[in-house]
Amino acid sequence: MTDQEAWETLGRIAEGQAGYVTTAQAAAVGVHRNTLRDQAHEGGRFERAARGLYRLRFYPRSPFEQVAAAWVQAGPGLAVVSHESALELYGLADVVPNEVHLTLPREYRHRRPHPGARLHRPRTPLRDNEVRRRHGFRTTTTERTLLDVLEAGTQPEQVELALRQALERALTTPARMRRASVGRSKTIRRHLERLLDPQ
Repeated sequence: MTDQEAWETLGRIAEGQAGYVTTAQAAAVGVHRNTLRDQAHEGGRFERAARGLYRLRFYPRSPFEQVAAAWVQAGPGLAVVSHESALELYGLADVVPNEVHLTLPREYRHRRPHPGARLHRPRTPLRDNEVRRRHGFRTTTTERTLLDVLEAGTQPEQVELALRQALERALTTPARMRRASVGRSKTIRRHLERLLDPQ
């Protein structure tokens, strides 16, 4: 692969990842990390976003820049946006998370997570039917997200608001929520029932 082809390939990878690439991805297509760093210092096509992470300089910014950076650095093939960050992607509740929540396989090990990322490693891995694409990111489904924030202790009024909005917008149904809660603790299932049927 020529240098020009390597840079074009790297650009395509970045475009598929909200404008971000890691130095490992650059190395995989033949662009050495020092070359990428030097090119970023010279005002080139990429700019440094964080340790080991670069962004296409002129790629359009999105409201989810922090999510994008953390997701790419953790590994877009492995990381799934979850918990309060997934609520934000769905536009549910009024939660503005202080950290980017990502769910990863239990065996995942990363030297240094992205600053501001909170990594979750559940005992039971996410199933394929618990993950979908939202704003280009692998994200937990509405049902999984709501159960995760309920279990994680997100403010109860925010969980209640998020569930109500999800039901009103037909992002889920009571039956799907109940099915998704199978395997969760009795406490979580009882809490869910109170939210679904407040009386």
